Formats: sequence, structure tokens, C-alpha cells
Amino acid sequence: MTTPAERTNLLDLTPAAAEALLREFATARGVGAYRGGQVARHLWSPAAPDFQAMTDLPLAFRSELDAAFTLPRLELTTEQRSTDGTRKFLFRLHDGQTIETVAIPDGDRVTLCISSQAGCALQCSFCATGLMGFYRNLTPSEIAGQVRELALLPEPVKPTNIVFMGMGEPLMNWKAVQVVLTILNDPAGFGIGARHITVSTVGVLPGIEALAKRPEQFRLAISVHAPSDELRRRLMPVNIKFPLEQVIDAAATFSRRVTFEYVMLGGVNDQPEHASQLAALAKRCGAFVNLIPLHPGGAGAYTPTSTAGIQRFAALIAKAGVEVAVRKSRGTDIAAACGQLRVERLRRRPPRAPDQHGEIEVA
Repeated sequence: MTTPAERTNLLDLTPAAAEALLREFATARGVGAYRGGQVARHLWSPAAPDFQAMTDLPLAFRSELDAAFTLPRLELTTEQRSTDGTRKFLFRLHDGQTIETVAIPDGDRVTLCISSQAGCALQCSFCATGLMGFYRNLTPSEIAGQVRELALLPEPVKPTNIVFMGMGEPLMNWKAVQVVLTILNDPAGFGIGARHITVSTVGVLPGIEALAKRPEQFRLAISVHAPSDELRRRLMPVNIKFPLEQVIDAAATFSRRVTFEYVMLGGVNDQPEHASQLAALAKRCGAFVNLIPLHPGGAGAYTPTSTAGIQRFAALIAKAGVEVAVRKSRGTDIAAACGQLRVERLRRRPPRAPDQHGEIEVA
């Protein structure tokens, strides 16, 4: 008898790899390779919660699948709904770790903000996730599983866009993230267009290079947050390892359009000279600038730039010939800043630097 630990997790595989394995399995059991293809179609979209729910398969074959494979679920422990329609979900993993996912509706679009790590090691001074420290990388089934679980809700949440802007640095978990990108984009997975999938990074250079090698048109967003190395080192310790100059050079060679993410910190990075410096960086790589109002509660010791101040800052960037937008603040009444919900439910632990934990993987 196969133990749970010995069963193969089909949700950690790309759709093609899972289908090949299932066809081989079905053939070996004399039910025909096509039965393996049927199982594969139940993995992601539309997803079946378990093998027994795949009622188009023979009952005996479903029992054989149960014995050989697993379709792990994430436990939804908390859901919060904002008055603006934003929904935040806290999932518990098999080892008790928790991760957050946020669904943001906007007209016909639903953007899902997903997590790639439990916690984060990068210690950005204005980020709630950075306050909790790093626990571990997520597996492909735990990352893509966030999308799967929301599709399995009684009232399914089906995203049109995916952003890797939840907990963690996705390019420090590239081994799993590259599998998830395929699952999200593949018509046999979720079938979401590559241009509707954005990977956000603080500027992990090997990861940017790895993403650039993918043939699909996945989008890249870079968390800049400061237009000079001196200021960025104070706000984001990772800038010591990956200096801003090198990050901008990498962005300039990226074959698709890059977005700069820039959180507005009152009196820190929101002065006219910062706008001028940021515009110059954006021009070097043809980047679009996305200004982000600081989310109350995820701010550490910082205060938000006023709405008028953000508008003045945006006007200076636009005047310099750079396309710019101000992101809407969403879910302020449900602690929707990344990591806030988890921090509220866990005691904080000291953050770890990227070189202090062997589980952090750079492509």
C-alpha cells in the first residue's frame, strides 16, 4: 500500500508532465490512455476537488488514482471582504504555515495577487511581510493552488489577471515559480494569457534573466521605491546585493515592457528631485511608472504621501515624457496590504537575510 508521502503530487507538475504520467498510469492498468487524459482535464480548469469527484471515470480507477497520486488542498481559514469589492483570503498549509491571496475586481477584470513564499527574507522597511521574516518557499501546488482553491469556492473566483505581488520574492523561488507560470498560461492549465501574468521582483538579477529567456510574453514589474542607490539601500537592504544601476540595466535588456512599482512614502521618496530621478531611470528602459499609495497598516514607521502630493509627483514624471499612473488603494478596511492579515495572527519573528536560509533559491 502506497503511503501518502509516497504518492505523487500531480499539482506540482506542469499540465503536460501530469498528463503524460497519468496516461502511462492508465495504460498500465488496462483502462486506456485516454482515461489519463480525462484525469488531467480535471486538475486545473475546471478543477475537481478530489479523484472521487471525477464521476466520468470508473469507480475502481478512481480508487487506484487515490492510492497512487494526491491533489493537496489549501485550507481556507479566513476570508475578508472590503466595501470596494476586494476579497482577502488566508490559507493554511499542511505544516501550519499561512499565506495570503487577494482578489481585486475592476469592471470585467479580476486580478488575483498570489504569494510565492511563506514570509519574506528581504526586509523592505515599509512592507508588512518583511516584518514577519522568512519561513520557507512554497511549492508549485501551493502557489497555483491559491488560484485553484478560489475556483473551487461555492461562488468561484476566476481571475483574468495574475500578479506575483503577494507574500515573498518570486524570483527567489524560481524553481517553483517557473512551473506555476506554465500552469497559469497553458490552455491545459488555467489558460490565462501571458500578457495578463506579471512577476514582481525587487530586482533579483538572475531571476530577471531567467524570466527573459521564457518565450511567453510574461510581464515584469520591478519594485524600485527609491530612485538612487543611497536611498534604496536604506529602504531595501537587497539593494546591496543587487544595486539599482544593475537592475535598471537588466530592465533595459528585457524584451517586454517593464513596470516600475513605486510606493509613496511621505517626506522620504516623494520630493521633486525624486520624481526627476525616477523619470530618468524609466526613460533608460522604457518603463511605465506605477505610483502606489502607502497602505495604512503595512507602513512600519512611515506615513503616506498625501493624495495631492502623489498627483504633483505624477505630473512631474508625466512632464518628463514618462507614462505614469497612480494605483487605486483597495481593501483599506480589511488590512489588504500584503502580509497584514498573517502578521495579525502570528507572533513576529526576526527576519532572515537571503544568504541565511538554504531554501531560498535564485535562478
